[in-house]
Amino acid sequence: MNALTKILIAGAAILGVPTAAAAQEIDVETIVHNASAQAYYQGENGRARARMTIVDSQDRDRIREFTILRTDVGNEDNGDQKFFVLFSRPADVNGTSFLVWKNTQSDDDRWLYLPALDLVRRIAASDERTSFVGSHFFYEDISGRSPVEDDHELVETTDLYFVVESRPRDPGAAEFVRYRSYIHRESFVPVRIDYYDADDTVYRSYNALEVETHDGYPTVIASEIVDSRTGGRTLLRFEDVSYDIDLPEGVFQERYLRNPPRALLGQQ
Repeated sequence: MNALTKILIAGAAILGVPTAAAAQEIDVETIVHNASAQAYYQGENGRARARMTIVDSQDRDRIREFTILRTDVGNEDNGDQKFFVLFSRPADVNGTSFLVWKNTQSDDDRWLYLPALDLVRRIAASDERTSFVGSHFFYEDISGRSPVEDDHELVETTDLYFVVESRPRDPGAAEFVRYRSYIHRESFVPVRIDYYDADDTVYRSYNALEVETHDGYPTVIASEIVDSRTGGRTLLRFEDVSYDIDLPEGVFQERYLRNPPRALLGQQ
């Protein structure tokens, strides 16, 4: 975490985040709320190009490239959101699109369009913690997990991090028993998240690798999921990140899955 720590400290200095703020007393619900807002609610909306490198246990890799649009419903941190994802590479997934309506008070709505079959498939809520297009990221990793789904405890505060342990309120709805988050105290960037199974073993980890400031927001532009069980990992890198763009909410509709708004997605 040392290299990332340097990046985060530099970013906090650039943003003028006061060091004294990190020393103030803060409750765990506020920490988790702020971390979720930092990770998934930058600006009122956003757009980015993404490249996934999926690596198996034998170091063989596959590439996925896509563009993602996001809008906040009601411009409320940790509230409802909508996402639209359009894949461009490789050729066998070109034109595949993915739509999410993230609902904080009910199950999320998710649709996946498969152009080879000309089929729109509804993704069940029970599938949200399954692989996103063959990667080690889950569907839920892309759109975010609501803080209200878990109970949280602040187990440690270091010079740099809030260490928070979380357990699902509905244990049957998640494959993990608990997870531990390392949240940077000044920026609230979630730097590392370790997921534990019933044997109290870390089987899956998220790591933030690079942070940059875009449109005034500290943004994780490179992150990684490591699967300790399979020996595989997936690197996710964002480029051309922009926030608060001219983005009509009407594009986040099922009818656009077959005919995506390519101009808004920066694709031809």
